[in-house]
Amino acid sequence: MPHTQQFASDNYAGICPEALRAMEEANRGSAPAYGDDPWTLRAADAFRRTFETDCELFFVFNGTAANSLALASLCQSYESIIAADIAHVETDECGAPEFFSNGAKILVGRTTNGKLTPETISAFVLGRTDIHFPRPKAVTITQPTETGQVYSLDEIRAISGTCRELGLRLHMDGARFANAIETLGCSPAEMTWQAGVDVMSFGGTKNGMAIGEAVIFFDRALAEGFDYRCKQAGQLASKMRFLSAPWAVMFETGAWRTHAAHANACARHFAEQVEGLPEVEIMFPVEANGVFLKLPPAMIDGLHARGWRFYTFIGGSARFMFAWDSEIARIDALAADLRTLATADAA
Repeated sequence: MPHTQQFASDNYAGICPEALRAMEEANRGSAPAYGDDPWTLRAADAFRRTFETDCELFFVFNGTAANSLALASLCQSYESIIAADIAHVETDECGAPEFFSNGAKILVGRTTNGKLTPETISAFVLGRTDIHFPRPKAVTITQPTETGQVYSLDEIRAISGTCRELGLRLHMDGARFANAIETLGCSPAEMTWQAGVDVMSFGGTKNGMAIGEAVIFFDRALAEGFDYRCKQAGQLASKMRFLSAPWAVMFETGAWRTHAAHANACARHFAEQVEGLPEVEIMFPVEANGVFLKLPPAMIDGLHARGWRFYTFIGGSARFMFAWDSEIARIDALAADLRTLATADAA
C-alpha cells in the first residue's frame, strides 16, 4: 500500500520512536504481572516528578475507560456530572460514564466553543436542589476542548473555585493534554492540581503511544477502590509494563512535549496556508493541533474525490487533526488541493 498520510484524526498516526523503543526494551525477559514490575514503578515516578506532587497513578487501555472510571469514582448513582454539550464524555463515549457510575446523569451545559463557565456550573447546582433532581457532584472539562481551544489557567482556576464553593469535584479530560501544555507553555502542575483539578485522564495514544491512558488522582483519597474499578471494568492489564513503559521514556526524554509541539506547529502551518481562501472559514481559533474549516458542500466533495479523509461533525465543520508524525509536504498537498478547489469555485 502506498503511504498516504491523512489528517482525519491524530489516532491515525503510528507509534513514535520513543514509545516503540520502550516497548521493545520492556519485552526483554520476563517481569511480574499486574503492575508489580520495574517499568510501572519507573513510569509512576516519572509522573510524580513531572507533576511535582505525590499523585496516585493508574494505567488503562483507552480514553473512554479513563474518563468513565474517573468520573464514576467521583459520583454516586443518584448524582450528576456537569459537562459541555460537545464534550467527548457526552457525545462519543456511548454512555460509558453513566454505565460505570451505575446511572449518574450527565448534565449538558450549552456552549459556543466547548468551554464550560462558572456561571453555567452554578446554574445547574443552584437551579434545582430538590430530591427529584440528580444532585450535581462533579464537573468535567476537556483540555483542549473538542473545538481545539485551550482553557487558560485563569479559566481553570475560576471553574475550580466555583467547584470548591459548591462542593463539586473537578475532572479534566486531557486526551490532548500535552498539546495544551505546549500552547500555554506552563508546567503540568500549574495546569492541574495547582489550578484546582482533582483528577485527570491523561492521553497517551494521541501523543504517539500505541495504547494506554493514565488516570491521575491529585487528591489520593479519591483513589480509594479505584484499582478494583479497573479490574471489574476489564482495564487491569496483566502485562502492565507494555502500557507503562512508554510513559516512562516519553517523560524522561521530553518526547511527550516535543511531539505535541510539532503537532501544534503543523496545525498553525495548515491554518496559515488556507486562511483567506475564498469560501474557506476557520471556525475556531487554532490553539492546539486541530483546524476546523467551514467549507461549502462542493469543496468537501472535491476533497473527498481527491482522496482526503476528514470528519464533519462539529457544527458541520471539516476537522483536520495533526499528530507527532505529520509531514509538512503532505500538509502542503492538502492545502494546495483546497486552494485549487477554492479558486475554481470563486471563478
